[in-house]
Amino acid sequence: MLRTIIFFMLIPLLAFAGIHKYYISVTQINYIQDKQAVQITSRIFIDDFERLLRERYDDSLVLGGDNESKNVDLYMGRYLKEKLKIKINSKASQLVFLGKEYDADIVRCYLEIDNVKTIETFEVSNSLLFDVFEDQQNIVKTKINDKQKSFIFYPQKASAVLKFN
Repeated sequence: MLRTIIFFMLIPLLAFAGIHKYYISVTQINYIQDKQAVQITSRIFIDDFERLLRERYDDSLVLGGDNESKNVDLYMGRYLKEKLKIKINSKASQLVFLGKEYDADIVRCYLEIDNVKTIETFEVSNSLLFDVFEDQQNIVKTKINDKQKSFIFYPQKASAVLKFN
């Protein structure tokens, strides 16, 4: 009887032993021709981003809520512009961090590139969170010149080039 009880107690424990936390971000990049702008939205898990910002900038940093640290936007913008690189027509683009918003356990970060008249080539590099999580994967979805493309970046392959001719 004791063996049966122990057996049934171990099954649930062993069933969850293989669960692994996934480290992933999703970035959507849209070229809005009417506005001559590239709009970027990155969705990152709050706890992962908070851990990274703490390790990199300030170990007392808090994301979200009433206790959010006052330098969060500064640190987020700095980090995103360092790890998310875009070249348009072979020329490095200047990303502008517009802000962020929280939704459950995700933070949405908004960036933009202004004065983009045409796109013939588009190179994107996304190494967000690679410096903290070796299993990190970054999904990048693009909608440029009415064409959609998706990529999965990981530490060994963090960039892609699109050509529009």
